[in-house]
Amino acid sequence: MPMYEYCCSECQHTFEVRQKFSDQPVEQCPRCGGAVKKLISRSGFALKGGGWFEQSYCSSASKSSSGCAEAPSCSSAAAG
Repeated sequence: MPMYEYCCSECQHTFEVRQKFSDQPVEQCPRCGGAVKKLISRSGFALKGGGWFEQSYCSSASKSSSGCAEAPSCSSAAAG
Protein backbone atom coordinates (compact mmCIF):
# COMPACT_ATOMS: atom_id res chain seq x y z
CA MET A 1 0.00 0.00 0.00
CA PRO A 2 1.27 3.47 -0.83
CA MET A 3 2.20 6.04 1.79
CA TYR A 4 0.69 9.52 1.40
CA GLU A 5 1.92 12.68 3.07
CA TYR A 6 -0.46 15.42 4.23
CA CYS A 7 0.01 18.91 5.67
CA CYS A 8 -2.49 20.84 7.79
CA SER A 9 -3.25 24.32 6.48
CA GLU A 10 -3.94 25.62 10.01
CA CYS A 11 -1.27 24.17 12.34
CA GLN A 12 1.27 23.14 9.65
CA HIS A 13 1.42 19.60 11.10
CA THR A 14 2.85 17.17 8.51
CA PHE A 15 1.94 13.49 8.76
CA GLU A 16 1.93 10.29 6.70
CA VAL A 17 -0.92 7.86 6.14
CA ARG A 18 -0.72 4.40 4.55
CA GLN A 19 -3.78 4.07 2.31
CA LYS A 20 -5.15 1.87 -0.45
CA PHE A 21 -5.66 3.46 -3.86
CA SER A 22 -9.41 3.05 -3.35
CA ASP A 23 -9.45 4.84 0.06
CA GLN A 24 -10.81 8.37 0.29
CA PRO A 25 -8.16 11.06 0.95
CA VAL A 26 -7.77 12.37 4.49
CA GLU A 27 -9.68 15.62 5.00
CA GLN A 28 -8.96 16.57 8.64
CA CYS A 29 -5.78 16.99 10.65
CA PRO A 30 -5.51 14.45 13.50
CA ARG A 31 -3.93 17.10 15.74
CA CYS A 32 -6.26 20.14 15.35
CA GLY A 33 -9.08 19.02 13.03
CA GLY A 34 -8.17 21.59 10.37
CA ALA A 35 -8.27 21.07 6.61
CA VAL A 36 -5.34 19.17 5.12
CA LYS A 37 -3.67 19.14 1.72
CA LYS A 38 -2.02 16.11 0.12
CA LEU A 39 1.65 16.74 -0.57
CA ILE A 40 3.67 15.49 -3.49
CA SER A 41 6.77 13.80 -2.16
CA ARG A 42 9.71 11.92 -3.63
CA SER A 43 9.34 8.23 -4.15
CA GLY A 44 11.73 5.73 -2.65
CA PHE A 45 12.36 4.07 -6.02
CA ALA A 46 15.99 3.60 -7.01
CA LEU A 47 17.71 1.51 -9.66
CA LYS A 48 20.95 -0.09 -8.55
CA GLY A 49 23.49 -2.22 -10.33
CA GLY A 50 24.66 -2.47 -13.90
CA GLY A 51 21.31 -3.40 -15.39
CA TRP A 52 20.28 -5.85 -18.06
CA PHE A 53 22.15 -4.06 -20.88
CA GLU A 54 25.58 -4.49 -19.32
CA GLN A 55 25.01 -7.88 -17.69
CA SER A 56 22.93 -9.86 -20.16
CA TYR A 57 22.19 -8.20 -23.46
CA CYS A 58 25.66 -7.13 -24.35
CA SER A 59 27.96 -9.47 -22.44
CA SER A 60 31.70 -9.36 -23.20
CA ALA A 61 31.69 -12.86 -24.74
CA SER A 62 29.13 -11.94 -27.37
CA LYS A 63 30.21 -8.34 -28.11
CA SER A 64 32.31 -9.19 -31.13
CA SER A 65 29.77 -11.54 -32.68
CA SER A 66 26.59 -9.54 -32.00
CA GLY A 67 27.99 -6.10 -32.79
CA CYS A 68 26.79 -4.52 -29.52
CA ALA A 69 27.89 -0.93 -29.08
CA GLU A 70 29.09 0.43 -25.79
CA ALA A 71 26.50 2.35 -23.76
CA PRO A 72 27.37 6.08 -23.56
CA SER A 73 28.75 7.22 -20.23
CA CYS A 74 27.31 10.18 -18.33
CA SER A 75 30.29 12.40 -19.15
CA SER A 76 30.19 11.70 -22.90
CA ALA A 77 26.41 12.14 -23.06
CA ALA A 78 26.61 15.50 -21.26
CA ALA A 79 29.41 16.74 -23.49
CA GLY A 80 27.54 16.05 -26.73
